[in-house]
Amino acid sequence: MPTIRPRRSVLYMPGSNARALEKAREIPADALILDLEDAVAPDAKASAREQVCAAVAAGGYGRRELVIRTNGIDTPWFKDDLAAAVEANPDAILIPKVSAPETLQQIGAQLNGLWAEPELRVWAMIETPLGIVNAEKIARAARDPRTRLACFVMGTNDLAKETRARFVPGRAPMLPWLSGAILAARAHGLDILDGVYNDLKDEDGFRAECEQGRDFGFDGKTLIHPNQVALANAVFAPDEAELAQARSIIAAFAEPENQGKGAIQLGGRMVELLHAEMAKRVVALGEAIGA
Repeated sequence: MPTIRPRRSVLYMPGSNARALEKAREIPADALILDLEDAVAPDAKASAREQVCAAVAAGGYGRRELVIRTNGIDTPWFKDDLAAAVEANPDAILIPKVSAPETLQQIGAQLNGLWAEPELRVWAMIETPLGIVNAEKIARAARDPRTRLACFVMGTNDLAKETRARFVPGRAPMLPWLSGAILAARAHGLDILDGVYNDLKDEDGFRAECEQGRDFGFDGKTLIHPNQVALANAVFAPDEAELAQARSIIAAFAEPENQGKGAIQLGGRMVELLHAEMAKRVVALGEAIGA
């Protein structure tokens, strides 16, 4: 089984805020997106870029995954953003508004031209109507290792803006888009992160949306405030009952009398080998979180 990296809580941090970048070293998020795009005013782009890349290069973030979100590929800041990010060498670079696979092929070529480290990954924001329509083609680009594509990030705010869909409890207008993007990501071996929840005062609504995203199959949720981290971590982690059940399934298939069987009875229910594979992932995720 491939190494699992928890991405339960992925917190956006404004690149122009030096204090926030420093504070982020202590926030228990699984990953941080250091943002050069939406959170930064045009006249602060250059200074934010310098500040973010200096923070990444300096380190001190422990085992948190560090991601730099550049400005869009069609903006005057993108070329400098990409070059500076490569020099800082985060875990990944997040590209906004990816609407076609050709964008990722272009990014991959530029990264190779900048002699980016082989481990540097690309994350793609799916946040335009065309991005939703082309989600499978975009995800398929991960089959080409030159694109470095590893993760989809849903940009639900931008999707609402572009489609005029309303934010309603349960997100009914967006469910076909979310499920389609999940299918595309899984078909090509990608992780995928749910969009942000905007109402910081509505903890019940936030919990419900985290649980919905988890049940849909998202790996975690993007966040806009440190106060959202603990709840996302809890919802997207297997609880003790899930871990115990997973371990019991693995142990049952390991019994000598069950060797080579495709299905067994356990606790009054039929359990197949596919459930054992699912159980192994649950246990691996729990162990990765514990580490």
